[in-house]
Amino acid sequence: MENKLSAVAALPEVELAQVVKPSPPVRRSAPVREPPPAAEPDLRLVIEESGQAGIFVYKTIDRRTGEVILQLPRAEVLKMRDAEAYEAGAVIATQA
Repeated sequence: MENKLSAVAALPEVELAQVVKPSPPVRRSAPVREPPPAAEPDLRLVIEESGQAGIFVYKTIDRRTGEVILQLPRAEVLKMRDAEAYEAGAVIATQA
């Protein structure tokens, strides 16, 4: 008698719930850059030399409106310094 072996192995039974269908390819687009919110100012630093040698004025300016946001030293201090009655230390009161 001859023994005959099957060359094909039996396949396991698979339920329909176990079958995994390939998902459709995901389309990826380039990241979208959002423009900055309009509420944020576009600032620029300007350094100017004052009328007196060695004195610089620093200004932060909104580029869109031209408005001076911050100035150091402040305009009041510059006016006070230009007054004839100004003496060094007049801005700060050191004695109570």
